[in-house]
Amino acid sequence: MQQFQIEATYLTLTSNVVAAAIQEASLRGQIAATKKIVAIETDLLRLLRIQKKLGQVAEADVALQEAALAQAEETLPPLEKQLALQRDLLTALAGRYPSEEVAEKFTLESLKLPHKLPVSLPSKVVEQRPDVRAASATLHSTSAAIGVAIANRLPVINLTANMATSFDNLGLLFTPNANAYLLTAAVVQPIFDGFTLYHKQRAAEAAYNQAEAQYRSTVITAFQNVADTLRAIQADARAMTASVKAEDAAAKSLAIVRKQLELGQVSTLAVLTTQQTYLTAILTRVQALANRYADTAALFQALGGGWWNRMDIPAQEPLDLADVLRVTAPTPK
Repeated sequence: MQQFQIEATYLTLTSNVVAAAIQEASLRGQIAATKKIVAIETDLLRLLRIQKKLGQVAEADVALQEAALAQAEETLPPLEKQLALQRDLLTALAGRYPSEEVAEKFTLESLKLPHKLPVSLPSKVVEQRPDVRAASATLHSTSAAIGVAIANRLPVINLTANMATSFDNLGLLFTPNANAYLLTAAVVQPIFDGFTLYHKQRAAEAAYNQAEAQYRSTVITAFQNVADTLRAIQADARAMTASVKAEDAAAKSLAIVRKQLELGQVSTLAVLTTQQTYLTAILTRVQALANRYADTAALFQALGGGWWNRMDIPAQEPLDLADVLRVTAPTPK
């Protein structure tokens, strides 16, 4: 049981490391997207200032774009702060001091979804979880304790063999035929125990019932965790598909509005609205991709870790992830 608890602790640690790396990648993606928006709005501000000099737009239009640019730039410091804190967390999870920051940098482009998952029955899936195995070990231990308690109540029979000498006359005293072995039995039984051993047996049985209930609860929770993560990944795939489409549509709309602005066909307010839509779409896509990675890591944790890659247990035939999820999503740009 203690060995399985160690495995559970290690699984929790590795899952936290993966989650921290994914969050760092998400923050880097959000920062990159925000900087992209800042560059677009800076270029539009330059264009509006040129048009103002030519008398095509008013000073109010330029002021609106300046405000939009400042608002976009204002979102960068909080993201950079979160990234710095996330790096500190990742360094701590690696067992290092803040001055010994890990060298690895994580981005969404460097992360890949797994293509294979194990093929096994649900019972076999959750059986590999260390918390389930620890609960099973506890159940076995309490079951054995009942047997010990019952055995302590039974009579204890000690058999001893003693050598004796029998003879009819003095002449046969020192011959081999005179030797004989006497088998005696001593019965030891706790009679006056005041029902102490009986109540110890009842206590052992109660402990077993408690361990059995705990084991059942642990198994049910394990099934729930696997089901929840699979549902989450399915939802993430659909969200990813929608966010990619929304980003593509917002990018096309922004390109069209920009050309119209150059020709003086749209107002500055329309440009600002389109910019905000594109900013929201690109950030939503980054977060959707990060959620997909995070929920996939949570699925590995719910399955008890990557036990199908271990060398000390039989390998199982892998399965395509798409076959498990039955949902596909386009590759993000």
